[in-house]
Amino acid sequence: MLNMLRDITQAVARASSLESALNVLVSQTRLAMATHCCSIYILEQQHLVLSATEGLEKSAVGRVSMPLSEGLVGLVAEREEAVNLADARIHPRFKLFPEAAEEEYRAFLAVPIIFQKQLVGVIVVQQPEARQFSESEEAFLMTLAAQLAVVVRSLKHKAAITNVQQQVLFSGVNASSGIAIAHGLVLGGVISLEQADVRCIDIDVETQRLKLAMQRCKDMLSSISQRFERENSAEVASIFTAFQLLLDDSSLGGEYAREVALGWQAESAVSRVSVRYIKQFLEMEDPYLKERASDIRELGQKLLRQLIEPGRLELEPDKPVILVAKEVDATLLAEFPRQKLAGIVTERGGVNAHAAILARALGVPAIVGVDDVLSIDIDQKLLVLNANRGQLLVSPSPAVIEEYQLLIDADVEKQKQFSAELSLPSVTTDGQRIHLYLNAGLLSGIASEIAECADGIGLYRTEIPFMLHQRFPSESEQINVYRQVLSAAGDRPVVMRTLDVGGDKPLPYFPIKEDNPFLGWRGIRLSLDHPELFLVQLRAMLQAAGNGNQLQILLPMVSNLDEIDQTLKYLEQAFTELNQELNTILVRPKIGVMLEVPALLYQLQDVASRVDFVSVGSNDLTQYLLAVDRNNPSVSSLFDSYHPGILRALKRAVDECKQYDLDVSVCGELAGEPYGALLLVAMGYNKLSMNQGSLARINFLLRRVSKQQLTELLGSILQQSNGNQVRGILAHFLRKNNLSDLVNID
Repeated sequence: MLNMLRDITQAVARASSLESALNVLVSQTRLAMATHCCSIYILEQQHLVLSATEGLEKSAVGRVSMPLSEGLVGLVAEREEAVNLADARIHPRFKLFPEAAEEEYRAFLAVPIIFQKQLVGVIVVQQPEARQFSESEEAFLMTLAAQLAVVVRSLKHKAAITNVQQQVLFSGVNASSGIAIAHGLVLGGVISLEQADVRCIDIDVETQRLKLAMQRCKDMLSSISQRFERENSAEVASIFTAFQLLLDDSSLGGEYAREVALGWQAESAVSRVSVRYIKQFLEMEDPYLKERASDIRELGQKLLRQLIEPGRLELEPDKPVILVAKEVDATLLAEFPRQKLAGIVTERGGVNAHAAILARALGVPAIVGVDDVLSIDIDQKLLVLNANRGQLLVSPSPAVIEEYQLLIDADVEKQKQFSAELSLPSVTTDGQRIHLYLNAGLLSGIASEIAECADGIGLYRTEIPFMLHQRFPSESEQINVYRQVLSAAGDRPVVMRTLDVGGDKPLPYFPIKEDNPFLGWRGIRLSLDHPELFLVQLRAMLQAAGNGNQLQILLPMVSNLDEIDQTLKYLEQAFTELNQELNTILVRPKIGVMLEVPALLYQLQDVASRVDFVSVGSNDLTQYLLAVDRNNPSVSSLFDSYHPGILRALKRAVDECKQYDLDVSVCGELAGEPYGALLLVAMGYNKLSMNQGSLARINFLLRRVSKQQLTELLGSILQQSNGNQVRGILAHFLRKNNLSDLVNID
């Protein structure tokens, strides 16, 4: 049985088109189940269309179509469950389609094909004699349908996209919010590092080609590095400086040249050297050296692009594009002038990869994890990227384009309106002052004009400089970065979170492989296990702060009181050492903990006796309370920050913090959402920290609502049974107060 399932699934997956795949499916399924007839119906615009058959009239394919409310096949789709009948003719939903010539069949078994809650189609087997299909036959067909759902869905996308008249939708994960309309540019996706071994005709010509390609790479890398240095993003610039060094004659650059001198074509030389060194580095035991293989691969592909498609980036400045690639590295993203890059779509990558970090810093809409987007030809096709919803529309209709353009235009006007009040303090109509802080990770974001209007930096993610280096940054390098952050904030408070890696934020030079990374070695757990690294960071923070009182230190992923106690000991050690070394008395910063692990909700009285403040990380707190991995597309729809259980936990947290005189704020995504900000203010939070793109909108909103009104609304909200009901109440509140246009466009 397992062998048959495997054979059918593999045969369908190998098919080059949806039509051939479905024909293979019905043919092999009929043989495997020893039935007289097997057919498959695909859902198209709420109609089930006969798309392949072995046993019915072939001419009926594409002609037989029924709504979900008709026929036994429609019943299967409607119920989303199997239907197994000994004699289909006597069932009240039986409907005969004469053109299919199915009069002779009585036994009927059909199961739905479902991918991530969405109906794809229905597979049916039939026999002339009246009999009930056995439980094992039913189980086999259901298993087959489940295994084939992703393949059929993928091939359906591929088939649809070849018809530019039909709009096609791809889904991914939002890495940087926003909406863009532009033509697609598929870049690098077709270039493989493994090039064929080709001997060259003229070594001098190939040597010159290689030199020119390497010089273009160096010039590009140098230009990017200088640009980010000018923008005070030294931690980003270091990425590109490292790649320049690899192109030196004493490094990979010399190896490429020697391979050409042996008679290989430039592309072959780059490929041979890269593959050879990648293999050597991957075989090394040291995790840092092993991880350097990715640098060699990235540089090799960058150089091959200059050899194979050197003019690909020479775009007209007035024609922005949506970059589509298998994976986008930070260098590739930075190659584009901002005015040419409308958006980013990748098959791979995470929301905290280098490219995603830069996309957010630059304000470029981006989605990642878009399955099969490169399996079809979308180069130069018109695209609509709705990163707010994690959607990519290919070849949309003129009406859809017009609708999205109106949304973009309206949002631009709204942003102007919001920005006009950004310098004014956030005070509700009944006088409640709400402090709005900035979540930041790149220096260029902190130093921008919009950040100057924040009340301070509520969360500086120190892991960003770590992620953008090729190794652990030294104490002096960290001091330099932290001083720039404190300086950029003026005299306003800065909350620096200690290293928070692991989960969805790996370091390229310190890989952590775990079966369940979100419940594993991350945050303060990792820091305490590596005191040699932790003490360097604490020392760097203290020295950067000097005698000022701006600095506040925040501990991530705290799950028990011992972790707080151990951290305080290390902080005291660093404090004492520096006072002796520097012969001075440094200012002792305030210490806080992230409230992310649910267990800490029940120990806030003990927490209050140890630290000065709590910062609620609503993203992870929601993830852990709901037991949902928010980056897993199979369950991400269950991640709901407006789940009443989550809201009750947040209300409990602020009430207990006030009871124990513990300062509290929220730094998760919820604080930067209009609905979320209203709820948090209603609960009693008066310190919200958010990404800079949300500051103006939230300030504008809170200046137009009453704290008293929100408090009165909260009682009803907390009694709701699901997040949609909560959002419905908040939407009504905004409409009633003529503020509904403040909800993010989607």
